[in-house]
Amino acid sequence: MAQELTVDVDPAEVGFDPARLDRLDRRLQRYVDDGLLPGYLVTVARHGRLAHVGLGGLRHVEDALPVETTTRWRIYSMTKAVTSVAAMMLHEEGAFQLNDPIAEWLPEFAHTPVYVAGSAQRPVTEPQTEPIRVWHLLSHTSGLTYGFHHAHPVDEMYRAAGHEWGAPPGADLAECTAQWAALPLVFQPGSEWNYGVSTDVLGRLVEVLSGQPLDEFFEQRVFAPLGMTDTSFGLREDDDPSTLARLYAPVRRDPLGPPVGIQPLDVLGDGFLSKPKYLSGGGGLVSTAPDYLRFVEMLRRRGEHDGGRLLGPRTVDHMTRNHLPGNADLATFGRPLFAETPLRGVGFGLGFATVVDQARYGVVSSLGEYNWGGAASTAFFVDPVEDLTVCFYTQLMPSSTLPVRTYLRSLVYQALVD
Repeated sequence: MAQELTVDVDPAEVGFDPARLDRLDRRLQRYVDDGLLPGYLVTVARHGRLAHVGLGGLRHVEDALPVETTTRWRIYSMTKAVTSVAAMMLHEEGAFQLNDPIAEWLPEFAHTPVYVAGSAQRPVTEPQTEPIRVWHLLSHTSGLTYGFHHAHPVDEMYRAAGHEWGAPPGADLAECTAQWAALPLVFQPGSEWNYGVSTDVLGRLVEVLSGQPLDEFFEQRVFAPLGMTDTSFGLREDDDPSTLARLYAPVRRDPLGPPVGIQPLDVLGDGFLSKPKYLSGGGGLVSTAPDYLRFVEMLRRRGEHDGGRLLGPRTVDHMTRNHLPGNADLATFGRPLFAETPLRGVGFGLGFATVVDQARYGVVSSLGEYNWGGAASTAFFVDPVEDLTVCFYTQLMPSSTLPVRTYLRSLVYQALVD
């Protein structure tokens, strides 16, 4: 039985002006009314109290099914936060040190070459001068990439091997990991930041270290303790398919012009209607707003939850501080391509982006706010200064279609008046 969401405090009691908070829903509803967003759900909590739940539009436009608090969403890269927490739980048990080379457990990465020059068909490579270490996977500084970037010859090599928005037919996580290890790295590990399959490889590391498939580890060690009863890799056999929101893509009159509408993207969306063979720690989970709120609130409480603790508070602090050299931001240390966050003023920790310069970020925020999002425009952020969590759900791909995340922050923070 899917859990409901219940506002449990008057917004004014936790520092929000209710009338100002309503501006958030009005802005999101305008996207729905303009036909640019199918539907949405947003939660705002402070001091552990749920102050606002906003929802509107449809989870399935063609069948006129409304968004409900129990709607399931493809959270895509918000899966990465779960995988990062799982890995750090093993770290706390002494399974590895952050500086350990991953080839100790994934020997296929011992001799992965590094791209230097040339085309995807005839790349010039060199040996690793620095091995991929566990913290490189957690911080996306491993040199691994994504096929959907379309920005580098190695991206093209990923696509040619069947790695763009999914896995080659029949391949599981172990097979995918071996295939990535056989392709060149984009750069020497630790020398740059690049969004890629690092967290998927981290998920494979969790499997090897724990001796469990990733879905079993998640269920037993993360979901069950947190009471996350509706989060899984794709829908389970007894789940109602109509509870899963349909995935949409923008319609544009001009390829470079603004969106003018939306259309179903079932070619990607239908892959989540059942459990996949490939368990993607980087983007494979389906969840609900009540479930993911439990996970995000655990982070806000620095690893604690109602039934106990997943992580020590200092471990969460370490994960959510900037790990880029010299406290650099992604615009300085990263590559100028897609990520689930702005690049200016934002650093990266162990599984999360973190704000290091609010002025350069260009959005009202707090120093040390940490966050991530998913390809279908879902997003969350945790503000330790304001003791605040915000989560947003929709199903519009890619997440760069609309500036929802910018509005999300500006309209939440303008409502804080204490």
